[in-house]
Amino acid sequence: MSDPIVVIGVPTALGGHLAGMELAPRGLRELALLERLSGRVAGRIADAGDVPIQPGFRVDPDPRARNRGAICEFLPRERDFVTEALTAAGAGARLLLLGGDCTAHAGAMAGLRAARPERRLAIAWFDAHGDFNTPDTTPSGNVWGMPFAMLCGRGDPDLVAACDGPTVEERHAALLGGQVLDETESRMLAASPIAHFGAGMLATAPGLAALAAWAGAVAGEVDATYVAVDMDCLDAAGGWAVTMPEPDGLALGSAVAAIRVLAGAIPVAGFGPSGITLANGDADRTVDAVVALAEAAFG
Repeated sequence: MSDPIVVIGVPTALGGHLAGMELAPRGLRELALLERLSGRVAGRIADAGDVPIQPGFRVDPDPRARNRGAICEFLPRERDFVTEALTAAGAGARLLLLGGDCTAHAGAMAGLRAARPERRLAIAWFDAHGDFNTPDTTPSGNVWGMPFAMLCGRGDPDLVAACDGPTVEERHAALLGGQVLDETESRMLAASPIAHFGAGMLATAPGLAALAAWAGAVAGEVDATYVAVDMDCLDAAGGWAVTMPEPDGLALGSAVAAIRVLAGAIPVAGFGPSGITLANGDADRTVDAVVALAEAAFG
């Protein structure tokens, strides 16, 4: 596929209690991410810049939804930024989103939908955490623990509306690598039509076969998928530069294989890494991991 890949940064850490992720889009570019991708993905890479977000991090003690107002303000702007950049690049343009915290993916889905309203989207959500809380269920108040729920149409009306939720039907959504789930969040996911593929499962041939079966079934009902990757889905033993590392996660090879399975079944409209704090680990190796995952998504 030779359609262009439009790069958009979302420099936010407003969704939680830790700074650092707002610096990732600039840092990834400075570490030559786009140059490393050149020649490894099909299609011209066009950098559209960053969504303006100031400040990118702000302390907020709200126990239900930190920085709710700021997030509800920037998500529609992110949607419009994505929509305009993809429209300008042509009907076949694909999105490479550079987070930021995971709220960026909710805005990305809204932008992908707005750019082509007739298109039906699936989502593959790679994350060690479920990101399926709401202000009523969160134990932390971190909105970065809510965007998967928001884009599925769950949560407080202002947060859902900010990302035009729902932008996906839950039967077209999958959580991959989720292992650190709050109890209520886990129950909500288990009771939903959302598919869940654990890290151990995806390390096996039967697990990848199950993912392929899910993707094949969904492919008949959608036109494309967005692949959201919180890099903390990768096993912390790898020393990745992520904000919230977790043990016993996906091996990089397993994550790459899973994305290849998805991309082989459903066209990838967008891919985005998030959850990166470059000061927290091996930054150069983490950029190489992003390149490998993007290559799997875009070919």
